[in-house]
Amino acid sequence: MSDRIPLILLPGMPLDAALWEHQTGHLADVAEPAVGDLTGQDSMAALAAAVLARAPARFALAGLSMGGYVAFEILRQAPERVVQLALLDTSARPDTPEQTATRQDAVRLVGQGRLRQVVAAGMPRLVHPDRTGEPALVDSVQAQAQRVGADGYTRQQTAIMNRPDSRPGLGAIACPTLVLCGRQDAITPLALHEEIAEGIPGARLALIEDCGHLSAMEQPQAVTALLRQWLLYA
Repeated sequence: MSDRIPLILLPGMPLDAALWEHQTGHLADVAEPAVGDLTGQDSMAALAAAVLARAPARFALAGLSMGGYVAFEILRQAPERVVQLALLDTSARPDTPEQTATRQDAVRLVGQGRLRQVVAAGMPRLVHPDRTGEPALVDSVQAQAQRVGADGYTRQQTAIMNRPDSRPGLGAIACPTLVLCGRQDAITPLALHEEIAEGIPGARLALIEDCGHLSAMEQPQAVTALLRQWLLYA
């Protein structure tokens, strides 16, 4: 009988299990990691239901960016099943009209076969400015996006555009919670994480220095260390 806690990791858009490669490899001694597939549904409610259908009875939950949006929905649907929560580089707010318009433009381009170009154009906002020229990081993001594919990308953007406001439910989150973000996150900046941490009773806020939006890939050792501490001592 294993005493390792089941850990469900939810990736951002348009990413897959490779986002969490360091964490799944280096937390396996204290957790049983599994990465959720967030490509098959076009609403947060359906994505959360699909993750819950495959999840154990109780588990720790970590989500980055879109994964955080799905985590909030999982807590709305089955709060009693989540024993610990980590929210990375995400937001509790719904889309602004400007964000939705930008997403709609991206979906149109992807529908024209330009997924690679859309991802390349977004890289300066996805990662710390010093990392936009790192081939291994850029190539991995592109490879993940290609695996998600145009249809998966469109479903994800649709779910994100129509996500609910999670701020009203923050005060009801009762499990130990870590809120983590890259100091230079240009997509979901520090203020959004302060808002989440202030709203969730007892939440801990952690910052990763020299890091943009994709903290789990940009500063994997630091993120893994914080998640290990959260898993063991939350």
